[in-house]
Amino acid sequence: MSRFFAPGSGIDEDPVTGSAHTALGPYWAGILGKSEFTAFQASARGGVVKVRVQGDRVLLGGQAVTVMVGDLVA
Repeated sequence: MSRFFAPGSGIDEDPVTGSAHTALGPYWAGILGKSEFTAFQASARGGVVKVRVQGDRVLLGGQAVTVMVGDLVA
């Protein structure tokens, strides 16, 4: 179970935080002794994140909502 708050940045609580799970993935993989598991962020809206630690990478899966679209220009 995880939660993320950043009120100084205008985020009272993020419903599901992928960036937090990239840090939590290796931690829990070591504790649980396995490289794949399901995490739950216990926010008001909540959400499930599939986590797979693969070498020095953490792969995340689940449902997502697009909140912004943009283009990078050189």
